[in-house]
Amino acid sequence: MPATETLPIGLARRPLYYGWVNLGVAAAAMVGTLPGRTQGLGLVTEPLMRDLGLDRVAFAEINLWATLLGSLFCLGVGRLIDRVGSRAVLTALSLLLGAVVLAMSAVTGAVVLLLLVTLTRGFGQSALSVASLALVGKWFSRRLPWAMGVYAVVMSVGFMLAFPLVGALVLSSGWRAAWAAIGLALVAGLAPLSFALTRNTPESCGLPVDADESAPVRDTPDMPGATLGDALRSGAFWVFALSSSVYGLVASGIALFNESILAERGFDPATYHRTLAVTAIVALLGNFGGGAALRRISQRALLVAAMTLLGAGLLALPTITTQAGVMTYAALMGVAGGFVMVVFFSFWGAAYGRAQLGRIQGAAQILTVLASAVGPLLLAQAVAWTGSYATAFHVLAAIVFALAALALVVRVPAPITSAR
Repeated sequence: MPATETLPIGLARRPLYYGWVNLGVAAAAMVGTLPGRTQGLGLVTEPLMRDLGLDRVAFAEINLWATLLGSLFCLGVGRLIDRVGSRAVLTALSLLLGAVVLAMSAVTGAVVLLLLVTLTRGFGQSALSVASLALVGKWFSRRLPWAMGVYAVVMSVGFMLAFPLVGALVLSSGWRAAWAAIGLALVAGLAPLSFALTRNTPESCGLPVDADESAPVRDTPDMPGATLGDALRSGAFWVFALSSSVYGLVASGIALFNESILAERGFDPATYHRTLAVTAIVALLGNFGGGAALRRISQRALLVAAMTLLGAGLLALPTITTQAGVMTYAALMGVAGGFVMVVFFSFWGAAYGRAQLGRIQGAAQILTVLASAVGPLLLAQAVAWTGSYATAFHVLAAIVFALAALALVVRVPAPITSAR
């Protein structure tokens, strides 16, 4: 287990609970996963393919295998976090991801590209995502839902700033310069920040889990919380993990083919670009609203609301004929995504405690990564078989509504309570 730690000089005597400092570092780390995500890679897809002489099918196959193989990195990182602490893992992953991104900026062949994209998926989308989420969960117990709502908002704002900045750099200086800049930012920025500011747990610093000592706690040294095995034997784990994964499958498939989906309904590319803005803004509001709502309602209720909205959006999409309909669909997807994000971030620590939180979140994360990998392929195959996206959306809507129904009745573990 991580040794006893001291807080950074200058912050030790501040009245702010130190968990909020860790939350800021965690949000920065999640934004740092950008080069390992589909949306981040999408910023350089076209110039990269032209530079390396790759066709679209070959690049899609590279992306698919890299995502599937990279998802395996979720398996070990949770155990590593639980054993050596978030500080060491965040710092090491930032350095490793930065080094891989720097190497990718100089790639010249398809085979090496497959290796490097796989490593960006593994170190970024998989491992660094788990480490980021676990860092917040290790510090907050009583106020975890509120903390995860704040985390979701800060992270979303970070991505909203990062995407146009990187995109502008790609246009002005080329994809290699943009990727090199990201690599340097990870190595010289995020890694030192993680080492300087991150602390593993409140107990390691002699601090309470939360500022509100009057409330019950989920686990204590003599009451350690659930193990990974306990979580995997729980029906709630699978309902919440599969719900988040199905949302990821839908979101990744629509994100890759959204222009084509809307063109099938008779809309031009300008409409597609407007839906991106609407979905991003409404998702941010969903993050904030979902985090605030969890102070009054359960994660179960928020997940049911999210899946109901997602199912409604999927059913509406094949019938849209007006601009107002498109914007309504975009808003439904944004709210659903914002709610799902907050639930995914907050549920595991609230239901299963902090003892093996890294392992439990890692198991859930691998399901979401696998789903996001196959989502675009499923939609593409559906179009090939039926000539339209409509059938796929109807089937997915049925699955989403079924998961909402299961979320209503599944037994959610009751928090272990103890007075400190």
